[in-house]
Parts: sequence; structure tokens; C-alpha cells
Amino acid sequence: MKSIHHIIIKTIEGKDLEMSHFGGKKILIVNTASECGYTPQYAQLQELQEAFKDQLTVIGFPCNDFGGQEPQSEEKIQEFCSIRYGVTFPLSEKVNILKEPHPIYQWLCSQSENGLADHQVSWNFCKFLLNEQGELLQFFPSSVEPASEEITSYFV
Repeated sequence: MKSIHHIIIKTIEGKDLEMSHFGGKKILIVNTASECGYTPQYAQLQELQEAFKDQLTVIGFPCNDFGGQEPQSEEKIQEFCSIRYGVTFPLSEKVNILKEPHPIYQWLCSQSENGLADHQVSWNFCKFLLNEQGELLQFFPSSVEPASEEITSYFV
């Protein structure tokens, strides 16, 4: 298996964040959008982060690729997430997934990079779960809610 820990992302505040910083915890990576029917999943993502903070870090990746449902600036996205959903987990800068995908999504979606399987992000709020070593464990489509047993069973 290959690890995601070599990738560096930019936070929504514009700071570098090494994925290796999350070593020893599972990581749930989610492509997010503020104007999507799945946007209320932010609340469950925050609850998941709080309930399993010793075992898990949720990271949101705002993206406008699916239905143009994240048109806001990074400052407005951060404000929306904080005020509306009390989000405290890390958010990245806005990323692309479909055209010229961000390196993290190149890694997540390509078996040759992640060592597990090819995946296609087809809409907002798709989820990728990684283990404590930064290896890909599972992909969940948008319809799988963060509080579902499919996801929470990894933390029992």
C-alpha cells in the first residue's frame, strides 16, 4: 500500500499543511460545496470529528466542479462553514477534481498512486477514508452519510 503522507495541501487560509501531520489518525477526505443538497452533511462531519477526535481528522476540500455549487471565495466558504455548521476541522483551498485535478485527488482516484483502486468522484460530498498510516481504506459516495454505520464502524 502507498501513503498519502507525502502530499502537501494548502489550507483555506493559504498555509501549507503536510498530510504526514495526521499520521496516527484516520483521515476522512470529503469534497465539499456550500450550495448542494448534501451540504447538511457538514453537520455530521463536524459531529464525527468531535466524537472521534482522538482517532480521526476530517478534511474538507471545497470544489466547484459539480454543478457549480461552490461559487464563493475561500473567505466566504470558511465563514459559511463556521457560522452555519460550526466547522472546526481543516478545510483546504478550493480544488479542482475533474480538470487538472489537485494532487490529492490524483492520488485518491488512481490505483497506481493509492495502491488500492481507481475511483471516480461523481458529485459533491464523496468521501475517502484513510488509515493511520495514510493508506486508502475505503471510498464512500455522496449518498453515504458521515454518521452512517458504514463509516462509524471503522471507529468502534
